[in-house]
Amino acid sequence: MTSFTILDGGLGRELERRGAPFKQPEWSALAMMEAPNIVKEIHQSYIESGARVITTNSYSLVPFHIGEEVFKTQGRSLATLSGKVAREAADESQTGAKVAGSLAPLFGSYRADLYQADRVEELAVPLIESLNPYVDLWLSETQSLIDEATRVKALVDKIDTDHKPFWVSFTLEDSEPTEEPLLRSGETLVEAVKAMHAIGVNAILFNCSQPEIIGEAIRLTQTILSSLNANNIQVGAYANAFPPQPKNATANDGLDELRADLTPPAYLTWVKQWVADGATLIGGCCGIGPEHIAVMNEYNETN
Repeated sequence: MTSFTILDGGLGRELERRGAPFKQPEWSALAMMEAPNIVKEIHQSYIESGARVITTNSYSLVPFHIGEEVFKTQGRSLATLSGKVAREAADESQTGAKVAGSLAPLFGSYRADLYQADRVEELAVPLIESLNPYVDLWLSETQSLIDEATRVKALVDKIDTDHKPFWVSFTLEDSEPTEEPLLRSGETLVEAVKAMHAIGVNAILFNCSQPEIIGEAIRLTQTILSSLNANNIQVGAYANAFPPQPKNATANDGLDELRADLTPPAYLTWVKQWVADGATLIGGCCGIGPEHIAVMNEYNETN
């Protein structure tokens, strides 16, 4: 078996579990404002569990979560702090852990219908510029549509003169059966993979979706990349522990219940399938914690 790179798990629910300030609509941003020490502790826990890529706590630092005024006055400083905290945790571990700069959907998770192309630069540039000194790679995550990922990649290319690796992670429609994997915008996975290949991403992942649908997406992505002679693009996954999310889901209405069946051993079953299908970057999203990462790491080391 080829070993895989282990990513971290979710930050929001781990913050809640540890008693950090945590409520809607700020979500994980509130801890960045009031308890950055707990954010660092969680980064450290993931590294100790075996993660070799940790993600900055910048996911919620957008107006959708913190409001327009706070974003204007504190967005840059909070993003900078998220980068510093993650960088410190990685460097102090002396494990060689990398820091991924989280570039979240700018207009809300799962909500392709709220997308505003004319505001992408206004909202993304402060985050990219603030994170850039601290990160080893970029992770444009939970993307629901192709255009946002494309525009964000173009902005990163302008700002990041070191040309650090750029990973994009799509969230998939999982509220109802579909004939083929679809982004939550309704765009096909075939369209998305071809578009990401065209703009030169280094990895294509799937996150914040149920594990049951990710396997098919990995297999199809591998097929498309092979047809494009693009086997240098890595493929990965980090599923959530939510039940299926409807098309009108909104991240600010409340806390979703977590599935009780996705225990660490159960999640590992899916991880094994993804590895068999060719995934080389694997972690966890909402509700997947350090205990899941530890089980993955044990499997990775013994196989």
